[in-house]
Amino acid sequence: MKTPVDERTAPADELQKQAWVWLRLLNSGDVKPWDAEGFQRWLRTSAAHKAAFNEARQRWTLLKPAAGELLRQNPGAAEFHVRTLSGPSPGRRAFLGAAVGAAALAVAGAAVLHPPAGLWPSPGEWGADYRTATGEQRAVTLAGRVNVTLNTQTSVRRHSAGGMTTGIDLLAGEAAIDLPPGGRPFSVIAGAGRSVAEAGRFEVRHLADKVCVTCIEGAVRVEHPAGNRVLQARQQTVYDDVAAGGIARIEPASVSAWRNGELAFSQARLIDVLDEINRYRRGRVVLMNAAVRDKPVSGSFFIASLDLALAQLQHTFDLRVRLLPGGLVVLS
Repeated sequence: MKTPVDERTAPADELQKQAWVWLRLLNSGDVKPWDAEGFQRWLRTSAAHKAAFNEARQRWTLLKPAAGELLRQNPGAAEFHVRTLSGPSPGRRAFLGAAVGAAALAVAGAAVLHPPAGLWPSPGEWGADYRTATGEQRAVTLAGRVNVTLNTQTSVRRHSAGGMTTGIDLLAGEAAIDLPPGGRPFSVIAGAGRSVAEAGRFEVRHLADKVCVTCIEGAVRVEHPAGNRVLQARQQTVYDDVAAGGIARIEPASVSAWRNGELAFSQARLIDVLDEINRYRRGRVVLMNAAVRDKPVSGSFFIASLDLALAQLQHTFDLRVRLLPGGLVVLS
């Protein structure tokens, strides 16, 4: 693992950031031998490195309530926690125990679901041709005419035939496709389905094993083993690996707000709003107050000012906020 600055001359705040990155990497569930060696080299660099790591580890006592909530809300994270502590590999357990001690619990839930600061992709995103980090958006032109805009935390792979790009595989995230008329069909494969259009504008969102396809202009054919759908402008459908939903009417301005630097919500649950904010913001927002998780939220927030959005939500729902290391925000 490489750090972005010279570790031997890094200031204290930078060493603290590096220490938290190592904590999360060591609890990512995929620690390689070279990761262990790299961590040991980093730890031996200086006394300041050891002090930074020890300080991060000691903050486990502050993170324990939030970590417990993450494990409770996410069965996959809980399974990882159990597997890490009681799995069949004593060597790996010993290394993790010596390296991170009590801090293992503090970051297990967040690290499994969200690699720190987007520093590495999840296994399902390996082999992507284009990838965006947390909070990043990127525009690319494919086949000389197709404009593809990638939203935050998005990974795509090109599909080609006869030397020409004919579509993309949306591995994770969200992509907007702008197709000028008069060209070949362009397809987006996401999960179990494929969306094909010859002209117009459409968006595909692939998150948490569900895919949402929205037609902004023109028409899009959505092909799925459970049945096909033809979307016209202002229509949307959702599918997963098993089933394909019906066709719903939507407001394009709200769906595409992210392209203008905004997040728009209409009667969305607070917990869903916070999940969406977590896609764009480094760190993690955890809601500990179950009484308000289903409260409706309507309005829009600027992506560039999400901390202000959190302050507004805190005021609206009379929540207490606690800021913790690693960008963790606890609302209660």
